[in-house]
Amino acid sequence: MSETLTLYKLMILYMLDRVDFPLTTAQISEFFLEKGYTTYFKLQDALSELLQLGFIEAESTHSRTLYHLTTRGAENISILRDSLSAPIRKDINDFFRERSYDLKSEASVRADYYLTPAREYEVRCRITEDGTDLIDLKLVVPTETEAKTISASWTQRSQKVYASLLSQLL
Repeated sequence: MSETLTLYKLMILYMLDRVDFPLTTAQISEFFLEKGYTTYFKLQDALSELLQLGFIEAESTHSRTLYHLTTRGAENISILRDSLSAPIRKDINDFFRERSYDLKSEASVRADYYLTPAREYEVRCRITEDGTDLIDLKLVVPTETEAKTISASWTQRSQKVYASLLSQLL
């Protein structure tokens, strides 16, 4: 069990090392489950251990978690990269080659909300590209239901809203 968990942790580190953007739990899970490497629960164990070891960092919102490789994690995968078999590395590389644009787009659109001291909800909607915010929009709404709706809608409509804002302002 411990050897397979170590393998899953190395695979996650390798995945995060291959991209210049964070990966969501869903994206990592998609790869592991689609390829039949492990179950969702064993994958969660591996992610949890990597967090505890400080090899990855998690950025959580109400709707998802984004994982980033830490310096410590990058150092470890650079040393242990060859411990992963060539077929596993190929599977990961193929996954990114086929889905790179979609994965990056999913990770670049973020929305979250929180209760303000004035007892209203502030929704923060962002589109990030290469570590730079293209848009960072904050809206204040009176209810959590509205905040949840806006957060969920942002993922689907962010590009249209961004384009509309630009056309209105330029």
